[in-house]
Amino acid sequence: MKYLLTGIILCCLIVAAQAQYTFKATIRGGEEKMPLPGATILWKEQNRSVLADSNGVALITGITAGRQTFLITYIGFEERTVSYTFPLSDTATIDIELEQHEEEHEEEVVVTATRISRTIANIPTRVEVISGEELAEKANMKPGDIRMLLTESTGIQTQQTSATSFNAGIRIQGLDGRYTQMLRDGYPLYAGFSGGLSILQIAPLDLKQVEVIKGSASTLYGGGAIAGLVNLVSKTPGEKRALNFLANGTNAGGLDVSGFYSERYGKVGLTFFASRNSNKAYDPADIGLTAIPKYERYTVNPRLFLYGKKTTADAGITYITEDRTGGSMNYIRNGESGFFEKNNTDRIITQFGVAHRLNNNTTLQFKNSYSRFDRVITIPGYQFDALQQSSFSELTWNRKGEKADWVIGANVLTDGLNEVEHNSGPSRDYHYNTFGIFIQNAWTVSDKLVLESGLRGDYVNEYGFELLPRVSAMIKVLPNLTTRIGGGFGYKTPTIFTEEAERMHFKALLPIDINRSKNERSIGGNWDINYRTHIGDLGVSFNHLFFYTRLNNPLVITVGAGGASTFVNSTGHLDTRGMETNLRLLYGDFKLFLGYTYTDANTHFNNKLEWMPLTARHRLNNVLMYEKDEKWKLGLEAYYFSRQRLNDGSLGKSYWITGFMAERVWEKFSIYINFENFTDTRQSRFDAIYTGSIDNPLFRDIYAPVEGFIMNGGMKIRL
Repeated sequence: MKYLLTGIILCCLIVAAQAQYTFKATIRGGEEKMPLPGATILWKEQNRSVLADSNGVALITGITAGRQTFLITYIGFEERTVSYTFPLSDTATIDIELEQHEEEHEEEVVVTATRISRTIANIPTRVEVISGEELAEKANMKPGDIRMLLTESTGIQTQQTSATSFNAGIRIQGLDGRYTQMLRDGYPLYAGFSGGLSILQIAPLDLKQVEVIKGSASTLYGGGAIAGLVNLVSKTPGEKRALNFLANGTNAGGLDVSGFYSERYGKVGLTFFASRNSNKAYDPADIGLTAIPKYERYTVNPRLFLYGKKTTADAGITYITEDRTGGSMNYIRNGESGFFEKNNTDRIITQFGVAHRLNNNTTLQFKNSYSRFDRVITIPGYQFDALQQSSFSELTWNRKGEKADWVIGANVLTDGLNEVEHNSGPSRDYHYNTFGIFIQNAWTVSDKLVLESGLRGDYVNEYGFELLPRVSAMIKVLPNLTTRIGGGFGYKTPTIFTEEAERMHFKALLPIDINRSKNERSIGGNWDINYRTHIGDLGVSFNHLFFYTRLNNPLVITVGAGGASTFVNSTGHLDTRGMETNLRLLYGDFKLFLGYTYTDANTHFNNKLEWMPLTARHRLNNVLMYEKDEKWKLGLEAYYFSRQRLNDGSLGKSYWITGFMAERVWEKFSIYINFENFTDTRQSRFDAIYTGSIDNPLFRDIYAPVEGFIMNGGMKIRL
């Protein structure tokens, strides 16, 4: 009997020891204690791990009796270890909270392109921002200008307008460059004639960030933002002194040297930027024509900041001068006869702004800018010499409330062109004055809904009145799922300064007939979906955008009986529709960016649908970055462009562009090297650049790179 009782007791102990239990927990984090989908829980005693579901809930079964230990981890949060003794006295789901790494907190990005300064997470208008490390990495690849910085974004395509002088503009969502408004700190400085070389004359070292709004945005700053706008935000004095230098050289004979200084002295601040950018004539195809012209450019930009108790002010002046000569290598090197294209430019820009705080929530602001752009274009037997002067003045009342922000204002924009007569034919002079009033509002309806609306009325002295409504909404479906939808009206005053006219050097081009022309008008909209999550140690960010724009009565060029060209309003329309997809993956020290753009842009003239020239329907953007302990940065990129329809009706070839960049970073010094287009993709390798003779070439559309493989490298100093 004694042995029987002993056996029964031992069996009960064995059964109890082998009993299995369940551990269920919800993982939360952040200030709002939101669930963390994809968080990892490791059961240390058995080395078993599970992932939390979309609600942040994790479940582990088969747990034995006794004290058990669990390690909880999630990217961007402090890991946490917890222990429990099983069986638990309370079988309810356990809440486990994680704290964020202080060094992992993302700096809030405040955007200003919408006039209402809010963080990017609280603006209904879809704004893309290039800043911080991303801006610095792109600047390594092309430190002399912002062409590449914009080109490598989804939905933006650079269109080269000169085969020999490298002149180019940007296209957003398939629309011609004249429909994109370029701003500097909210000042429209690069419209019309002055926009032809703008992206080639802006060095990025003194930029804090670049803000891009795609789609109709004329309500914000007036006519011209039919395709979108790009706002270049300058660096301002911070708490610490900044002194940066950059030196860069290329295998194509390029040299870039620039410096930036900023410091605040109590109630006074100062920034100063200066650069020298140059290149030798470069002909990688050995066809006798420059792919990169010979040029030399100097830039100086000092700005002064004053800080008062209620009033702040800033004033600055920018001077840019450049001589650029492309064409025959024999002409440039040896002075022999041959085709040439010269661009001599002088650009002076002044900016002044003052803001006075009426109370804690209300500010009165005045801004003024003046731009003087003098450019001479010379080709054999022809010269276009013109001076463009423009000004911008604006007064706004801003109120920032707990739920709603308001901006009410008025502005005046003047734009005049005076041509120096070197040729027979009518003058292309013009003088436009635009008077605008506007009101904008951003309203936080609830934690899940934010609305933004605006209404502008513009009166153009030669073309009448335009009314421009705009509305957008942001809906926070889930903590990690947000959608934005919006749209508005736009317009563009007729001008001869288009990509087509640039390719013609404005030769044999008649002025706009004011009595027979009218504003181009548009309507468009965007809808995007943004989702972020973590899958274990993998961070995932996904954004998908749908877009549509219709432009009525667009300007088209026609050739008269005498061979002279003129712009007239078409009776038809053009439209562009498509989508952009962006996927960002973060794992440890690796970042992978994948982007796809589909653009279906067509003209509808004379009841005939045609594919819009020089627009790639399919584009892929692929970038892989590796950053190790802020010491090493390595980047590998590949971009794909599908074939494009050319203006002569033929089709171009599809192509890939690849690149590799490496940078070694120390506390105050870094060196880098970049192998751009190392597969040497060049249009001259698979298609013709020109027809006719080398001395009198007839250039074809440029739809692919002409410069081929470029290696550049340099150093950056931070003191």
